[in-house]
Amino acid sequence: YRQINRFVELVDDEIDALPTDQTIRIVDFGCGKSYLTFILYYYLVELKKRDVKITGLDLKADVIANCNKAAKKYGYDRLTFEVGDIGGYESDEPIDMVVSLHACDTATDYALYHAIRWKAKLIFSVPCCQHELNGQMKSENLSILTRYGIVKERTAALMTDAIRGCVLEYCGYKTDLLEFIDIEHSPKNIFIRAVKKPVSEEKRERAKEEADRLCRTFGIRQTLMQLVMTEERSHS
Repeated sequence: YRQINRFVELVDDEIDALPTDQTIRIVDFGCGKSYLTFILYYYLVELKKRDVKITGLDLKADVIANCNKAAKKYGYDRLTFEVGDIGGYESDEPIDMVVSLHACDTATDYALYHAIRWKAKLIFSVPCCQHELNGQMKSENLSILTRYGIVKERTAALMTDAIRGCVLEYCGYKTDLLEFIDIEHSPKNIFIRAVKKPVSEEKRERAKEEADRLCRTFGIRQTLMQLVMTEERSHS
């Protein structure tokens, strides 16, 4: 309950960046039972009087069936749910806003990558269960950060989100990493908020270099960074 309300508060801070004269298209990746998705729809349609179309995506067919049933029950005719994997998801329509609450490990990276590809105006993400870098990290000069399991785990999670923030900056997003909610309510406590805005070439290149340097220092490859760089090479 606290997480959902905090999420909506943070969305409210940036919602004016979206157009008021056209349909706002939103994708909620890893929607699960969709408590957030329903509240977001209610907030935008009933309270803000905005024209929205929201799609929730999750792997569990029974959960999606229940969500669609609930949307129909409440008359939320512009809210639909689909069964699907985040990595392989495609949209035929332009997407204005991407939401990802607790998508596990690299699923968050694919959610962010889709948002970047679509040039979504707003991105809101709370990452979860970050294992990717933990298995890769090694550094002779900074071995103190990899010696103890719990320190390594937390360092890897923080490094993952730091790299994601830099990649988003590089891709033209003003990006903030914020405290999501008091730690006693959830250990998943970093909120990524990215707004599509002009970012200077100097700032973009600095963000890329910072991420590159961190990856070189610890001998790591991070999924979002690899996806963006591969995409960039394919267009060069």
